[in-house]
Amino acid sequence: MFRIIALFCLAFFVAACTNPNDLDKAPEPLGDFALGHNVVVAPNLTKGPVSRDASKEEWIASMKSAVDERFSRYDGDKLYHLGVSIEGYVLAMPGVPLVASPKSALIINVTAWDDAAGKKLNEEPEQITVIESISGETVLGSGLTQTKEVQMRNLSRNAAKLIQNWLVRQKYQEDWFGGTAADRKPAKPASAPADATAAAAASVPAVDSES
Repeated sequence: MFRIIALFCLAFFVAACTNPNDLDKAPEPLGDFALGHNVVVAPNLTKGPVSRDASKEEWIASMKSAVDERFSRYDGDKLYHLGVSIEGYVLAMPGVPLVASPKSALIINVTAWDDAAGKKLNEEPEQITVIESISGETVLGSGLTQTKEVQMRNLSRNAAKLIQNWLVRQKYQEDWFGGTAADRKPAKPASAPADATAAAAASVPAVDSES
């Protein structure tokens, strides 16, 4: 609990370099990546200080939608599963003094699986801390200008973008997804259906929730 609160406090002072509004453009190549299972869980969900309430079911649905939206565009030759554990959140509330400029935030753990190899690509979950994008609507606190549903949607989309950034780094640094040599196929446009998901293996991988 104290670890979650400390991470949120840190996040309030860190600007997120995140632009999730790029789905109409071809994403950064991810080698032979195609999305298999999109698994989201929230066994240890913790609500941070001064936050609106949101259920596990609401967060799981929001995160699954954002992951599918971003990663179903890839049409590589191999299936990879993404497991996301939602650890904690803050959804800024209305009525908080403006001087506090409350921000919404989300903490997730992410694990990537190689379907063909039947194993994790990262033994330890990658922890990602997300804060809402700064805009005219959020500069004074999104609790004053946005509904809970909009806050969750924005955080989930930011989280999916940061997951993509991490996977791209791992491709370059660790040769995940066949490395740059596998950057052959262009990604599908955002509106195209994802054929790869239907071909995923029947077994659903477990998701790590401990960092």
